Amino acid sequence: MKSYTGKTLEDLLQKVADEKNVAVEALTYYVTETKTGFLGIGASVTADVYASCDVEEFVFNYLDTFFKGLGMDVELEVSVNEGKVIANLNAENNAILIGKNGSSLSGLNLLLRNVVSSEFKRRFYVTVDINGYKDNRYHKLRDLAKRVAKTVQRTKVTASLDPMSNDERRVIHKELSGMAHIKTESEGQGRHRHLKVMYVESNEE
Repeated sequence: MKSYTGKTLEDLLQKVADEKNVAVEALTYYVTETKTGFLGIGASVTADVYASCDVEEFVFNYLDTFFKGLGMDVELEVSVNEGKVIANLNAENNAILIGKNGSSLSGLNLLLRNVVSSEFKRRFYVTVDINGYKDNRYHKLRDLAKRVAKTVQRTKVTASLDPMSNDERRVIHKELSGMAHIKTESEGQGRHRHLKVMYVESNEE
């Protein structure tokens, strides 16, 4: 994230907006220093400022350097929209990047989320996908969740799913949130954290 200085915050932001060819409203900034000067002379404001294009560039460069360091040739495509960072990857051997049950991919998601959030001083929702693996995985999880939930509705017996990552649990939470008499709850710690699908007499608000 780059630091800028201007006579006023408004001037500073307009300068950055013109430089990046975006609207001022598309900028995020953190004021780091304010100088009042003497009788208004010498007054200035310094702020760290960025736009979505800066996040895209940072993520692309970070991943490009990361994989080159591993000696891997990986195709990268990065997009940022409303606080969501999506990085699509493709390599000669995607199985290595995905890992067993998606473990390597989950680790990469966590790493990138922490790096991006630290660099830009805010929490980003980050998704790293490899040749559509995540989309396919989410589709299968939604189907599994609905089958399990229907069984729980019928039997009224709580079901526990296999351990999965935060984003996968979030997909199932969302998928089952509208089902009658069904409640989902996370349980366990670390790599053993999993979802329980439970029967309830009435859905809680």
